[in-house]
Amino acid sequence: MTRTSAESSVEIATDPETAFRIFTEEINLWWVRGPINHYDASRLAELRLEPGVGGRMLEIYDEASGDQLETARITTWQPGVLLVMRDSVQDTETEVRFEPAGGGTRVSVAQRLVLGGDPTGLGFGWVSMLPTFRAWTLRRDTAPREPRETGRLGIALYYKNPGTAARWLRSAFGLGSWDVDRVPEEGDGPGWIDLHIGDSLLILLPLRGERPPGGPVTHGVWVHVDDLEAHFARAKESGAVIISEIARHGSRKYVAEDPEGHRWTFVQARPTMR
Repeated sequence: MTRTSAESSVEIATDPETAFRIFTEEINLWWVRGPINHYDASRLAELRLEPGVGGRMLEIYDEASGDQLETARITTWQPGVLLVMRDSVQDTETEVRFEPAGGGTRVSVAQRLVLGGDPTGLGFGWVSMLPTFRAWTLRRDTAPREPRETGRLGIALYYKNPGTAARWLRSAFGLGSWDVDRVPEEGDGPGWIDLHIGDSLLILLPLRGERPPGGPVTHGVWVHVDDLEAHFARAKESGAVIISEIARHGSRKYVAEDPEGHRWTFVQARPTMR
């Protein structure tokens, strides 16, 4: 059966009017930049949402030349209550509601397929990015007013079930995401998951076919951590296979293996590392 809608919601500790203002005015700050988070991620300079009915959602590539892409247009603008947009690229309409909840605000996004539309991009954008909005509200009082960029080096690892792998990596190795809630819950198995280590991007992707049993280890991931002993104890307690215990060869480090055979080297970070 073809899916015709996608929904998501978060709760934040601010009033609906403020939540609406942050959502619309600071979108260039909370929408995390990544390989698939924009229509033309390789050229993006700024993300902008113009206020009011008729306002446009724009990916700006070159302000001076006017090189930009309209990705949506606002059809309903009720500050602190409701925002509705008709996608200009895909066959969808997105509704964002702001409702009082427990002293804060519940922000709910519902993306619906236009009758007869192509469902390929359903869930892309507003629904998948909502957790990054919550993450921004938690840190915006102390964060710099500039977009958070990933580093130039990213690593992709392939797993039979990326969702299960993400939960294990969070539990055993303490890996997570800038988005706070981006690691999927049990039963949710998206095909692409972004995790972050500092400003580096770790992409979990579904394994196509079967991994050969007993096959050689072809690559590993190195991660610098602040407290190597505490990290080692956590990994060991969580059931990670320890390939080599903490030792020093230049840096102090240990090597562990995750449930699907990827090897991870954890290194004591220098005091000067951010």
